[in-house]
Amino acid sequence: MAESKEKRVLYLLHLSIHGLVRGREPELGRDPDTGGQVKYVVELARALGKNPQVGRVDLLTRKVVDPKVDDIYAQNREDLAENVHIFRIKCGPNRYLRKEVLWPYMDVFVDQALQHIRQVGQIPDIIHGHYADAGYAGSKLAQLLGVPFVFTGHSLGRSKRARLRDQGMKVDTIRQRYNIDTRIEAEEVALANASMVVTSTKQEKNEQYREYDNYLPQKMVTIPPGVSTDDFTPPKQRSFRVPIMEELKKFLRQPTLPMVLAVNRAAEKKNTSTLIEAFARNRFLRENCNLVLILGTREGVMQLQPKAKRVIWRMLALVDEYDLYGRVAYPKQHKLSDIPDLYRIAAKTRGVFVNPAYTEPFGLTLIEAAASGLPVVATNDGGPREIIKHCKHGYLVDPEDHRAIGQKTARLIKDRELWKMKSKRARSGARRYYSWDAHSQKYIQRLKKKILTSGKKRKNIFSFKDELAKSKLQLPVAGKLLISDIDNTLLGDSRALQEFQQVMDAQQGKLGFGVASGRTVESIVDILQKNNVRIPEVIISAVGSEIHYGQKVVPDKDWARHINHSWSREKIMQVMREVPGVELQPEREQRRFKVSYFYQGRKFPGVRWLRKKLRQHQVHVKIIKSHQQFLDILPLRASKGHAIRYVCVRWGLDFNDVLVAGDSGNDREMLNGSTYSVVVGNYSRELKNLAEGERLHFARGNYARGIIEGLKHFGFVS
Repeated sequence: MAESKEKRVLYLLHLSIHGLVRGREPELGRDPDTGGQVKYVVELARALGKNPQVGRVDLLTRKVVDPKVDDIYAQNREDLAENVHIFRIKCGPNRYLRKEVLWPYMDVFVDQALQHIRQVGQIPDIIHGHYADAGYAGSKLAQLLGVPFVFTGHSLGRSKRARLRDQGMKVDTIRQRYNIDTRIEAEEVALANASMVVTSTKQEKNEQYREYDNYLPQKMVTIPPGVSTDDFTPPKQRSFRVPIMEELKKFLRQPTLPMVLAVNRAAEKKNTSTLIEAFARNRFLRENCNLVLILGTREGVMQLQPKAKRVIWRMLALVDEYDLYGRVAYPKQHKLSDIPDLYRIAAKTRGVFVNPAYTEPFGLTLIEAAASGLPVVATNDGGPREIIKHCKHGYLVDPEDHRAIGQKTARLIKDRELWKMKSKRARSGARRYYSWDAHSQKYIQRLKKKILTSGKKRKNIFSFKDELAKSKLQLPVAGKLLISDIDNTLLGDSRALQEFQQVMDAQQGKLGFGVASGRTVESIVDILQKNNVRIPEVIISAVGSEIHYGQKVVPDKDWARHINHSWSREKIMQVMREVPGVELQPEREQRRFKVSYFYQGRKFPGVRWLRKKLRQHQVHVKIIKSHQQFLDILPLRASKGHAIRYVCVRWGLDFNDVLVAGDSGNDREMLNGSTYSVVVGNYSRELKNLAEGERLHFARGNYARGIIEGLKHFGFVS
């Protein structure tokens, strides 16, 4: 027993931000964001928690306080098992938001996740982000903590954009409706930072991810999701005597006829309308079978979101057009526990499960059907190819060919011996290839092989304050801290600077002072002394690539070790020789972790072009453009924003007690997040699209007067 406990050492942190995430009866299909991913991450967390090598699993998601949804989504914590928990983090407005509009709040999520880890008192062994939003947030969190990052895309933005283009949607519409450029860039960031990428199928690994600049197949592992063989079982004698059967009887004249079953969200990409046409236009199916469509839950059609509403209206129109009344069921409500019963009912009637989606990254429903002994007809895309190859329990079809869908479905139902053979193969294939126990075991094995080094102890950055206290280097901050940019923020108006210094002198012992600048530390000390400004407690220099403390300007050597990850100055300069419109800045502006250029607007091809070119050479860096002339290239883990959060974490400062001030593009990252922020009135146009809110204030006052205004606005001074 003691040996077993000793092995339970891994702390795994998973992030799945959008949608409605809960352990009990997930509301799958309630909206486009609450689908298979929610079920996957909850089941994965539970399965990992059972693994003898895992001590704790935390699943972080967004907290939602909204009368339109269940109260559980407002609870800070939900326990899935003794060592497995869902934690809900405040991120943006209280109300429920669709994933496309969550992007401005991701930096806040990162900061709140840091606070969660501090409360746990243990650094995770890995951080695993699910989907693009959690990929972005998880990679930033992993950078700050120096923890290995794992990414699962679930579905990918480049594939979605290509599919929507093929369907005739205009590029501008795709960008506006789906925020697709932001999503794709978040996926690129996640891939660049990932130590391991988990895919469900080889097709996903070899084809879908290949479209990305940061595609590195050696990072990728294929681990198919599991299915609970306790929940999904073949039919029994009493399979018809279940609650959901009463709902189906409301629609079906002969409910015991062979069932053609579909279970998916009310989303256009699920291609429900083609399935209805396949059923309606195939005479055998129309006359001898029932079609059951489980399209999520709804109070009423008019209460649905626009995209889901279109799917339901189209379904109702087709039922009416083909006069399918009495043959098609589409219940408004169902429980999660009804889904296994539906598979069993379909198998009991010798029916078929159909998945006609245009694209299907994995297709967990095909495995659930297999475990229930139900043959399938599925889209010839992604996961279904491998699932049917393993289980041999059905046919692949072109999702746009309604005749093929109808013919293959009818063939399985007509031929009883064929149906029996496919049903038997389905059950054995599910047991052999797909189970959560096997999935979690393979997951841990791959973690240990690829990214977890046994015996290597990481530094706990939350204990840093105690360590520095022992070295007699203490940060004299009482309560709150101001961190300001220098040029055009702190400096620029001598009279305003004098007023600022009077305010700060009056706050000695109450309000600490720090600076964050693109200047070198030597230049910062020189310019502050020339302007009679005292040396700050914290100096973040060279655009966040260096940190120093106190009057003696002591360097933070751990920060230097932290950001050295994947940094290659020589390789950067080699690639930059091929870039038009850039000129290396003087040697005095270059630093160990900063390569600085001037750029010419007309000749320089842009940051997006440059980022792609560097990625093509396997150079993963952070690029910061400012003042319409400066271009700084930093390590992935370095920036003013990261440095500020690093200082806060290491010194035990609450983000609510920190105010940052800036004026230009290289201040953007530090102005986002959970700290309070002020943009001085003379700000650069690079910041014009920042959104003012409860934590970000656009000051009317210029230079240091803008800082004073921010201090008063947020109550840091009276």
